[in-house]
This record gives sequence, structure tokens and C-alpha cells, in this order.
Amino acid sequence: MFPFVPFSLNRFRLTPVRVLPACALIGALLGAGSAAAANTSHDFNQLPEIGTAAASTLSIEKEMEYGDAYMRMLRASMPVISDPLLSEYIQDLGHRLVANASDVRTPFNFILIQNRDINAFAFFGGHVAIHSGLFLHARNESELASVMAHEIAHVTQRHLARSMEEQAKNSPATLAALIGSMMLAIAAPEAGIAAIHATTAASAQGQINYTRSNEKEADRIGIATLAKSGFDVQAMPRFFGRLADQYRYASKPPAMLLTHPLPESRITDSRSRAAQYAPHKVGTSARYQLARSRIIARYANLESDAALDWFDRELKKNDPTRRDALNYGKALVYIDAGQYQKAHALLDPLLAKDPTNRFYIDSATDLDLHQKHYDKAINRLKSALKSYPNQNVLNLNLANALQEANRNSESISILTRYTYDNPDDPNGWHLLAQAQAAVGRRDAELAARAELLALRGAWEKAIQMYIQASQIVEVNSLDQARYDARIDQLRLARQRFSNL
Repeated sequence: MFPFVPFSLNRFRLTPVRVLPACALIGALLGAGSAAAANTSHDFNQLPEIGTAAASTLSIEKEMEYGDAYMRMLRASMPVISDPLLSEYIQDLGHRLVANASDVRTPFNFILIQNRDINAFAFFGGHVAIHSGLFLHARNESELASVMAHEIAHVTQRHLARSMEEQAKNSPATLAALIGSMMLAIAAPEAGIAAIHATTAASAQGQINYTRSNEKEADRIGIATLAKSGFDVQAMPRFFGRLADQYRYASKPPAMLLTHPLPESRITDSRSRAAQYAPHKVGTSARYQLARSRIIARYANLESDAALDWFDRELKKNDPTRRDALNYGKALVYIDAGQYQKAHALLDPLLAKDPTNRFYIDSATDLDLHQKHYDKAINRLKSALKSYPNQNVLNLNLANALQEANRNSESISILTRYTYDNPDDPNGWHLLAQAQAAVGRRDAELAARAELLALRGAWEKAIQMYIQASQIVEVNSLDQARYDARIDQLRLARQRFSNL
């Protein structure tokens, strides 16, 4: 269901935010100063000084602080997909791999970015970003998992911190600029190359790429993680080999190949590693196929006719393991095109066949809300929650359905608990702001919107909204005390980021 800005829970169409200059974002979030993330006056020279070449490798605590800062930057600058179903899927898949990985020293967080380019990247603090374009090229879940396992290995082996320290030995005077440009480079390689050119005379290629030994180590450890997690280990050399063949002579290779080059020696090595494991047949993941169909229907920037044509062509291949997921994707296209009867014809049999499937429940709720069948949607979701209590996707759907039915007080009750349990999910705060506005609670609306701003590193604006909220409520009331306490917390967070 939904993107972040503008917000429409029952459609979840992502409208990319305006991308601010990378130098401004990194300077604002990682550098000194108290301006919000939108301040464009900062540059790489204002990035934090973390020591000289004599310093030891970054501490885990410091890596997590940098990761938190960069995560806020991504929310402010990139089209992060906030669709709860897809977020739940990618988190579950990622944590299945992490549970079987070695040397895990940080929590992990997995996000999706709406971008058709083939790319994935990891950064400080256990954050792994996956481009939606990977779903268009990965033919099965094991291939997607192989990319994620590789990125997880980069984190557990601390390749970014080690690479950054190695570069600092060669040019310690530029370390503050280097950390920002390196973090930019893994997410946006072309911009990263330009940034590094501006801050050091060393080779750009040598600066942004992980070393060949890093890549082989991530492949080796990633394959071991795949095996322990029950995936097909051959998926890694197969997927990487296909990418190398496809883009061997391309004038503009995908971003992933800029930061993760695929020489023949690396592919050969990964094949050799995978061959050491006994053959393991992995069945089709219905959940992966549903997530893939959802991305193609809603996040591939395809017009309705083009998306329907793609699903029809795939259905003609007559693969019974994919038929339900493909029909689900078609139903989404029909819902978004306002062709509700055609959507019902495809979705109703799927829901009857698998009534507890959250992908189907979510879309059936979409249909109900579009047709103003509010009670039907609410009852369906409450029934599902009896089987899956406190399930995030269902609770967000229910909160949205209650708002559509003008039952905002009930929605607020759900969302107050949800945002407490999931403070980093912008969906909960956005819905809560809408519900509070609908019941005339201006102070609570401002507080919820302040939390959205804080998630994007806009500290000053967040603080100002909380100050407004505090001024609205009764003097010396519990609400005022709560808002004032949050103002103090945000000021401390702003100071911490300034001192990174």
C-alpha cells in the first residue's frame, strides 16, 4: 500500500521527493551546524573530523552514528519506498540472512529505493539499500538473496570503515571530505566520483570501489550465508555472471557494476566457491513473486497498458508457480486504473483460495475503500488481526480504513501504539498527523509532523513544530511537559549530529 509523500495509504504511489545536492545533504546531516537537511550551504569540507591516519578503525558505536545520519539523508534525498508490504518482505528476507551470517555486530535495517537501475549498497550501522530494479532482473528469491547476502558481508567485515581508513593513511588532510564522498559514492557512483575528484587527487576508481579482495571476501561469506539460510548458492555466480554478460560492452554500466566490478576472475571464484556445496533444490517463493508483481505494477514507472502487457506476456508462459502472483499484479494495475470490476474478477478467487494472505487482504481493502465499503474493509481487517495480532501491515491498513470511514479517534488509538513501537516508520506518523488534524488536535498534529521531519534530519524545523505544539496546550499540563521533553531530546540529537 503506500508511499511517503504525498501520502495515500490505499494506493501507495511513490512520488519522489526533490533531490537536494549531495554536498548539501551530507554537510547538513554529518557536518557541523544546526541547519535542517534542506540547507544547501554546506559542502564536504564541513564533514566531521574523525581523526588522522593514526586513528584505529572506527568503533561500532561511531559507525552506527554515521549510519543513522546517512539513513536520514536517504529519506530526505532519495525515493525510498515506504510500502508496508514491501518493507515487511525485504526486512524479513534480510533478517533471515542476518540470522545465519557470521560476525554480526550491529542491528540491520533493509530499505527499498524506487530506481530501475540495478544496484544495492550497504553503509555504516547495518543499513542495506536495495533498488527496486533488482526485482526486475532477479529471476527468483535466491538471486535477490545473493545480492543481499553479499552486502551483509560488506557490513559484517566492516569493509567501508577499513577502506576509509586506508584512504586516510594516504591523504589524512582530506578525511572529513572523504567520508562523505565515499558514502555518496556507494549510493550514487557517478556523483561520488565527482565528489572524490574534488577532494583528493587519487584515482576515483580506486577510491570508490571496494578492493578486489573485499569483493571476493563478500562473495565467499555471502555464499556461506546463503547456504546456511536455505537458498540456492548457485544463484550468486549465476546472477552476477548474467549481469557481466549483459553489460560487458555497455557504454554506461549499471550503478552496481561501478562499485562492485565483475571481472571474470571474480565470477570464476564465486562459481568455484558455490560448487563446494551440495546441490540444493529451492522451491518457488510465492511471497517473492507477489512482491515482484507489486513492484512491477506500482513502482516500475510503467503506464497501465504497458504493465498489463507485461503481465499478460508472462502469463502466456504458463508457469503454474507464478500464475497467482501475475494475476495479483494485474489486479493492482486495474485497481490503480479505476477498473474495479476487472480487479474483483482476478482478486476475489485469489482471496478465496488464500484468505489469510496479507498481499490479497491489502488489495481487497483497497477495493473496498475505493468503492466506499468502509465497514466491509474494517471487518475484514479486524478478522485478519485475530489471526495475526499486532501485525504492522494490517494495523496500518485498519488505521487508514478507520480514517476513510471518519472514525479518526479509533485510528488515533491504533496509531499511538504503532508509532511508539515503530518510531522510525514514517507511515505511522503521517497517518497519525492526518487523524489528529481531522479531530482538531493541532498540537498533536504538529508533534507527529515534527517526527516526520526528524526522520529526515530536519532538526530545526522539527524543534520549531514542537515549540508551536507546546505553546498551544495548557501551561504546565502533561502535554506541555511531554512536548518540552521532546524538544530537549531533539536538541541533543541535533548537537550529537553536529559533533559527529
